[in-house]
Amino acid sequence: MFDEPAILHADLDAFYASVEQMLDPRLRGRPVLVGGGIVVAASYEARACGVKAPMALRDALQLCPDAVVVEGHFEKYLELSGQVMEILESATPAVEQISVDEAFLDVSGSVHLLGRPSEIGRRLRRRVREELGLPLSIGIASTKFLAKIASARAKPDGLLVVPLGRELEFLHRLPVEAMWGVGKVTSRKLRRLGIGTVGDLSRVGPRPLVPVLGPYAAHRLTALADNRDPRPVQVGRRAGSVGSQTALGRGLDELEEMRTVVLGIADRIGRRLRARGRAGTTLHLRVRYPGPRIVSRSSRLPGPTASTATIAEVGMALLGRALEQSRGDPVTLIGMSVSGLQTDDVLQLALDLDGGGPPGTTLDRKRRSLDASVDAVRERFGRGLLKLGRTGRGDDAFRRLSEKD
Repeated sequence: MFDEPAILHADLDAFYASVEQMLDPRLRGRPVLVGGGIVVAASYEARACGVKAPMALRDALQLCPDAVVVEGHFEKYLELSGQVMEILESATPAVEQISVDEAFLDVSGSVHLLGRPSEIGRRLRRRVREELGLPLSIGIASTKFLAKIASARAKPDGLLVVPLGRELEFLHRLPVEAMWGVGKVTSRKLRRLGIGTVGDLSRVGPRPLVPVLGPYAAHRLTALADNRDPRPVQVGRRAGSVGSQTALGRGLDELEEMRTVVLGIADRIGRRLRARGRAGTTLHLRVRYPGPRIVSRSSRLPGPTASTATIAEVGMALLGRALEQSRGDPVTLIGMSVSGLQTDDVLQLALDLDGGGPPGTTLDRKRRSLDASVDAVRERFGRGLLKLGRTGRGDDAFRRLSEKD
């Protein structure tokens, strides 16, 4: 019906930093860094000084000494991400979320009702700006690969359409670094071969690149250089995990305080899982030390669970394994996520052999009932009415972290 391509790539600009500027108007127009010892996100004002994520905070402040550092509101980021996806889904059911701040859309089935793809894109950007106060850039092209490149060229806060029939004209003049999969190492290898643009890559073809990049990367990059990307937008695809993390400033070295942090993270993850009617089968834990140095551990659960207590228990076991690599350094961040998600409507019963609480045991079912009661009270009277805690030294730390969250 229209002479425009119908695949959109929607990308929230400097998402975490933009949320912080939206939440605190005093930060608007100022360089903002989100993170603890590491910059997780930087506003465009900070990027103009050369700050990039991830970067050590001390290095970022040397480049941009006037920057404002905030630890971040990660639960708010997830909440706003969900609201953005709902706005995108108002234009088409064909939405493929690929991260917390970006998604592909196929609007070919919506143009007869909503107009040209560019009009749909402008309407979506306007709604996200007016309803949520966030900037959204959109690229529109005939393939997912090209739509993502277009959204990157549209930043910040813009919209770019690659016209049908002019894809290669647009693509071939770009530097090879604009392509997916071309980082610093691959870029150096290509430029040693005299390949500086996407057009150069297309003209060379895969054969000379196989000895340098390997057969898979060589054929993949040259196919993309000709805009050959047959992947459809996967309808209904959403992020395959639920997670949360807490930055700890200069760090913790007391196990009891770290236990309190793990409990708080498990509470947030469990609540999100139950709100979505989901349960997961694998728990991942990530610990950051100064440097930055990151240690990750994971565990396959006996069955799917959304129990706060079960997530906390397994998380503490993984934390103990991660602390074996501490070298005496303080922990500056703890993060956990649950993956292997499935609908939490069928529970595989298990035998109570160990007296513990694996999914499906009597204890786990009691925990599910308790979680449901806590969720109901929070839903009716507010989240702050009930908070999980421990006796002893961890109480004050948990209270401080809860207030920050």
